[in-house]
Amino acid sequence: MKALPRTVLALGVTSLLMDVSSELVHSLLPVFMTGVLGASMLAVGLVEGVSEATASIVKMFSGALSDRLGRRKPLVVLGYALAAVSKPLFPLAGSVPLVLGARFLDRIGKGIRGAPRDALIADITPPERRGAAYGLRQALDTVGAVLGPLAAIGLMLALADDIRSVLWIAVLPALLAVAVLAVFVAEPETPPAKVANPVSLTNLGQLGGRYAWIVALAAVLTLARFSEAFLILRAQDLGLAIALVPLVLIVMNLVYTAIAYPAGLAADAGRQRALLVWGIGALIGADLLIAATASLPLLFAGIVLWGVHMGLTQSLLSALVADAAPRHLRGTAFGVFHLVSGVALLVASVLAGWLWGAFGASATFYTGAGFAVIAAAGLVLFSKK
Repeated sequence: MKALPRTVLALGVTSLLMDVSSELVHSLLPVFMTGVLGASMLAVGLVEGVSEATASIVKMFSGALSDRLGRRKPLVVLGYALAAVSKPLFPLAGSVPLVLGARFLDRIGKGIRGAPRDALIADITPPERRGAAYGLRQALDTVGAVLGPLAAIGLMLALADDIRSVLWIAVLPALLAVAVLAVFVAEPETPPAKVANPVSLTNLGQLGGRYAWIVALAAVLTLARFSEAFLILRAQDLGLAIALVPLVLIVMNLVYTAIAYPAGLAADAGRQRALLVWGIGALIGADLLIAATASLPLLFAGIVLWGVHMGLTQSLLSALVADAAPRHLRGTAFGVFHLVSGVALLVASVLAGWLWGAFGASATFYTGAGFAVIAAAGLVLFSKK
């Protein structure tokens, strides 16, 4: 079996470092917004939804631009650099609009880098190893998503719950991520052909029906799980101490990390449909359990299932997009994929915040379970077809 290219590992380490920074911030941000800045639940949903949707809209254009240029790395570097620049704005924020501005800049950076990075992995990795490549990058990314909240807990305890001081420390790993990317990530020796207008109707039509189904499935799954900020707020709602709130993301991401790479290997072995079935089933179970429980141990059981879903499906969906798209349109394909998912996340997060405020936390997660059932039905129908 061929070894994965070094650039895949370098991109994984870059993702790890940036996620340490981002998740350190994000694991505390809902509490910072509601407890320090006095934001409402709807405001949390709007900040999360608008910022994530922004990232996805930008991914559409950055992916198409990478196809037009025939190069991916410059856009990836720019995206990570913008995310690093945004990090000092969080501890400086004295109001919700400034938090929204910081999240907006951070997500613009994520949007610029996302589609070109995913396309770059496909460009440099043999088709029979793409599941493993996306699984490894995602696993390393999720290691960072574990270490970030762990650091948040340790720093909150060490600094007596001084959230602003903890947020300042998140700047360092973000800068290290940009350095690793600039030095160790390389473009393929034979770059993809340049495309004059990647988003023309003719070029978009080349992506095909299989690709369109993958995008639709991902969108419905996004509606089913909305922003992870609501997992954090659910734990706080059930009595978890503020300093321990990052445990929510730690538990979820530990499971995510453990499953992502083996799931990628299973995808390369032809088990894509089974992975989707089990992944959707795990999400339905997670939503139902989190909605129904008033117990922290059962809440964390639901969070474990949430991590199982993420590990089984996320790198698989990326590999499916890479396989379905022509090489010269991969950036555009990932851009459209992320755009549709981001719009779905905006709708899901705003809906989740409204449902929580109007009908309580359980209504939010029961609705998520309903969307996951719709995704399962779509998978069954597509499989029969």
